[in-house]
Amino acid sequence: MLNSFWETASPLYRKVVLSGMAFLGVGIVLSIIANLGHIMWLLYASMAIIGVGLVTHLVGLGIRARDARRRMRR
Repeated sequence: MLNSFWETASPLYRKVVLSGMAFLGVGIVLSIIANLGHIMWLLYASMAIIGVGLVTHLVGLGIRARDARRRMRR
């Protein structure tokens, strides 16, 4: 039976991807709260948190590519 990539992924990749998703989720919730309450400073903070989440997610993609290249060499 074939394993999915998530089952065979490195612990670092899992942590980075889950952290990125958590940042994105928190940023989206804060953005909704800021827009409903017309709180500009919270809106800017939420955009920064979303940006951190996107960068973290891209780092996870890089780790996944590195792991895939290592697996191909074996």
